[in-house]
Amino acid sequence: MKKNKVSVILEKELVIALGCTEPVAIALAAATAKSYTTGEINTITLKASGNIIKNAKSVGIPGMTAKGLEFAAALGAVAGDPDKKLEVLDGLTSKDEVLALNLIEAGKVTAGQADTPKRLYIEVIVETADRTAKVVISDNHSNISLIEVDGEAVFLGGCENIGIQTDEEELETLTIDEIYDWVLAADLAELSLVKKSIELNKVIGVEGLSGNYGLNVGKTIKDNVKKGILSDDLATAAMSLAAAGSDARMAGSTLPVMANTGSGNQGIAVTLPVVAAAEKLGVSEEKMIRAVALSHLITIHIKSKFGRLSALCGVTAAGMGASGAIVYLLGGGLGQIKAAIQNTIGNVSGMICDGAKAGCAMKVSTCSNVAVQSALLALNHQEIQSTDGFIHDDVEKSIESFCKLGNEGTRQTDEMILKLMMEK
Repeated sequence: MKKNKVSVILEKELVIALGCTEPVAIALAAATAKSYTTGEINTITLKASGNIIKNAKSVGIPGMTAKGLEFAAALGAVAGDPDKKLEVLDGLTSKDEVLALNLIEAGKVTAGQADTPKRLYIEVIVETADRTAKVVISDNHSNISLIEVDGEAVFLGGCENIGIQTDEEELETLTIDEIYDWVLAADLAELSLVKKSIELNKVIGVEGLSGNYGLNVGKTIKDNVKKGILSDDLATAAMSLAAAGSDARMAGSTLPVMANTGSGNQGIAVTLPVVAAAEKLGVSEEKMIRAVALSHLITIHIKSKFGRLSALCGVTAAGMGASGAIVYLLGGGLGQIKAAIQNTIGNVSGMICDGAKAGCAMKVSTCSNVAVQSALLALNHQEIQSTDGFIHDDVEKSIESFCKLGNEGTRQTDEMILKLMMEK
């Protein structure tokens, strides 16, 4: 594998994002549609796939107190900057929130489920007295695949069934072996985005530990370490920092994060357990950067097969990446990295996604703990055997099985989760 090929994958899959990517994507579609119209907004109509609805229904929006599908669409339309892509809501104020809420209170904003087989689909129609514009985002949170103005297509693009930013052929030959070899050999200059992900995501982790966000999962773990109820060890360090980052992000912190394959929460779960472990172990900055690069790339490799949205929690894939990285930090080799991934697959593969919300921080905490546990077992030459569950002798086949479960085995579960959420 050529070094520059993996560099390209990192450049495409590590993207700075402000706010949970589902409501942000809705805001991006609405802001783009509004940019093609003039005059006062008469109506905004949003239709989205079930997975988008799950993740945008209850999660916080940066700097805002209001939540919800209609609010994300209205906010994007009245104040979003479409040129900023996934940072479309950067710099918004309480005045912008009031403008968005006024539209909703006037009955000008509606939201519903789209009739589509796509798991990631957003359609926003903004109508003014002068024009009507329609924007569709599909398969990827920033992938605009259609723009219509007054019924005529002015843009047909994006990438159908993209699922992930990187070209499929660039990912076909990607394996754990190749990732490991590249990470060890890469020049540090090629890992500048990885270093940036550490810097950005550490800031929101520290913010979550010092502030008051969501369920305060990370802060509570840290406080109980101080009280002597929990041990000050590798696992609690990984859990508290990672969960704190998720606490802040899910509660609407205005701090940006480095997303991994379209998910900011996943970006946090890929980086912060590894950063916490590296700091606890006192390793060099270079080793920490290489470990986080390994975590990012393993997760990208898994997510390229798993897809962006599923009935299974995407943080489980991040836990798999983090487990391999923690093995590397502790001096383990390729075989033990594979064993740690196997152990993580066997542990958290059934964790469901019931939407983006404050409780996601608990799942981040769980997967961070599992990452450490799986790494320690692997270093002790303990690995889930191929006689157990759907685990194979070959880690690549185990990854394939896990991804089939997420893609093919949970469609009915996905529908039921959404039904239960909407019945409340």
